[in-house]
Amino acid sequence: MSVVEEKGPASGKEDYTQDGTVDLKGGPVLRSKTGRWKACSFIVGYEVFERMAYYGIASNLVVYLTTKLHEGTVKSSNNVSHWVGSVWMMPLAGAYIADAYFGRYWTFVIGSFIYLLGMCLLTLAVSLRALRPPPCAQGVEDQSCPRASSFQRGIFFFALYIISVGTGGTKPNISTMGADQFDEFEPKEKSHKLSFFNWWFFSIFFGTLFANTFLVYIQDKRGWTVGYALPTLGLAVSVLVFLLGSPFYRHKLPSGSPITRILQVFVAAGRKWKVHVPDDPKELHELNMKDYVSNGRNRIDKSSALSFLDKAAIKTGQTSSWMLCTMTQVEETKQMIKMIPILITTIIPSTLTVQASTLFIKQGITLDRSMGPHFDIPPACLTAFITIFMLLSIVIYDRFFVPAIRRYTKNPRGITMLQRFGIGLVLHIFVMITACFAERKRLSVARENNLLGQHDTIPLTIFILLPQFALVGVADNFVDVARLEFFYDQAPNGMKSLGTSYFTTSLGLGSFFSSFLLSTVADLTRRHGHKGWILDNLNVSHLDYYYAFMAVLSFINFLCFLVVAKLFSYNVDATDSITLEKRLKIQQK
Repeated sequence: MSVVEEKGPASGKEDYTQDGTVDLKGGPVLRSKTGRWKACSFIVGYEVFERMAYYGIASNLVVYLTTKLHEGTVKSSNNVSHWVGSVWMMPLAGAYIADAYFGRYWTFVIGSFIYLLGMCLLTLAVSLRALRPPPCAQGVEDQSCPRASSFQRGIFFFALYIISVGTGGTKPNISTMGADQFDEFEPKEKSHKLSFFNWWFFSIFFGTLFANTFLVYIQDKRGWTVGYALPTLGLAVSVLVFLLGSPFYRHKLPSGSPITRILQVFVAAGRKWKVHVPDDPKELHELNMKDYVSNGRNRIDKSSALSFLDKAAIKTGQTSSWMLCTMTQVEETKQMIKMIPILITTIIPSTLTVQASTLFIKQGITLDRSMGPHFDIPPACLTAFITIFMLLSIVIYDRFFVPAIRRYTKNPRGITMLQRFGIGLVLHIFVMITACFAERKRLSVARENNLLGQHDTIPLTIFILLPQFALVGVADNFVDVARLEFFYDQAPNGMKSLGTSYFTTSLGLGSFFSSFLLSTVADLTRRHGHKGWILDNLNVSHLDYYYAFMAVLSFINFLCFLVVAKLFSYNVDATDSITLEKRLKIQQK
């Protein structure tokens, strides 16, 4: 033992990770041979292809529902919103399973194979003649086209929702696994982790860009069979890429059901609601520091927030986990609860993102899409500009803005995560204002040329929609990156997957709220003899009014965010409260 202490770093002991990560068998891992960007390259490689697969379906889904299943504006948009909502809500279940039972790696692997099964079935649904409706006759209006049978629609939507089940296992765990590859107790790795989510989004949007351009073009010009088969093949490749990186990954062990631990705190506090909390925090129930360090966790000191939950840690002689919780468990619950108001303010920007990929595309169908005598740009291709402007803004933000502003703020991130998110919310207001003015122009040209039929093409270039798509891309750089980083960073160590699922949950709730909002506005504005703001025929609709309404709603949401952000207090960095050197000494005792 004395020899080991004398050699110190030369023994290799300090080269093991200190953040509780292990190998796939549960053993300690060497920092030099695992994790970091080497492991992340496989994880990011997976995400590039997976984004291609997902957006290869999502980007053009509203077009397929409109042109092949002959659904109207509200119905097709809502069906997209419902599916997207389920895709982003299922990660709640995946995060629970990962944190409580299987761990992130195995939950991800199982989910990815379910995902691949759904993609294969969806490809068959658009390919086999028996599983898709027959095409419309030449010159026949959509209302007279042969309808898809209940069986055909059932197979198509069954495949879509199998995909959503699969993504429940992949989405909350893949980005979390990526962030887990950096040991926060090693200064260089910790600095890399601060930039991880920026470059994570930068990398995955290459797949999105490919889907929004090449795959959308293939679907529009070469057919849906090839257009869906390619992303299915891409997903199969992505799973293979991920599995090849298995020897290099660092893993966090499942620490039990986070939802159960949260419920235990509420139940224990409720049962002792009449008991007075002692003034001395040392009188509350807590484990030794060594017990946490040996399990790769951090002990969390008592905070003043949500103090009524502190009653769960009062010692009353009963040791049941539903009567007595550690102070760390109480603080973990507080950390998850205090993020919920922020989560609520992220629903409106998620709603706008969903509508940008449905209503904006619907507008594009009515415009002049020609680019030369032999090429028409598919409407969904405009979503590529969201990706392009997001990629450009991420590079500018990470390489120029952050280093410049860091000199004044002394914040390693340049600005705080909530400040970054707030800038994105302001940009979303301008997105809706821009969309409103573009739609007013489109409608005025339609009226001037008496082109008021549902299938009339307005003599106005589709690129009039480019500014609103570009603004969405820049706004998403601020909103999406900050949102994912915030929920991961502010979640306790044992609940990181659940924290990441807050990000996907906000997108899911935004999708369902988009469907509710669209249906409600369409219904209310058609009552009492009014024409309505949102009709199947967009040339006689009033989407400009709807976009103005969304701008007002976004402004109100921004004001609510300012109040919530002002009241929010960031968690104390665990690596500041316990240094690596101190952690090693505790382990050696």
